[in-house]
Amino acid sequence: MLAQTPVQIAWVTRDLEATESALTSMLGAKKWVRMPGVHFAQEACTYRGEPADFVADISLSYAGDMQLELIAPVSGRNIYSDFLDTAGPGMHHICIEVDDVEAALAERKAEAVQRGVMPGGMEFAYIAAAGVPYLEIAHIPDEIRAFFDYIKQEQQ
Repeated sequence: MLAQTPVQIAWVTRDLEATESALTSMLGAKKWVRMPGVHFAQEACTYRGEPADFVADISLSYAGDMQLELIAPVSGRNIYSDFLDTAGPGMHHICIEVDDVEAALAERKAEAVQRGVMPGGMEFAYIAAAGVPYLEIAHIPDEIRAFFDYIKQEQQ
């Protein structure tokens, strides 16, 4: 595998508030920004190779330069619900940033378990990875990066 510095650690949970509180204590995150009801539409997402239509509540914060993401699935079939059903709440993935998701998948000779474009234009793909349940490969456009920078500045 190619060397790459993670930009995010993510957890899947049923309870955003409790997980925010635990990670605030453990990692020193100061402020969480919640995005309730984020819709991942079947026109833009796949789950195990089939069109996917699901909703998740998401919360973001930072510990230093590391983004912390919490995902609470609300409806639809997705790898977050699968994870909760089989493993329970916990660390779900680390994320690396790339310029081209398709090229990064090809370089790794990997097939995405879940893939798509979320509102705002961030393209993502999850692959199975050694040591963590999933590796997320993401292309982060300027508009989303500005939002992430705002969240990071709120930590100071």
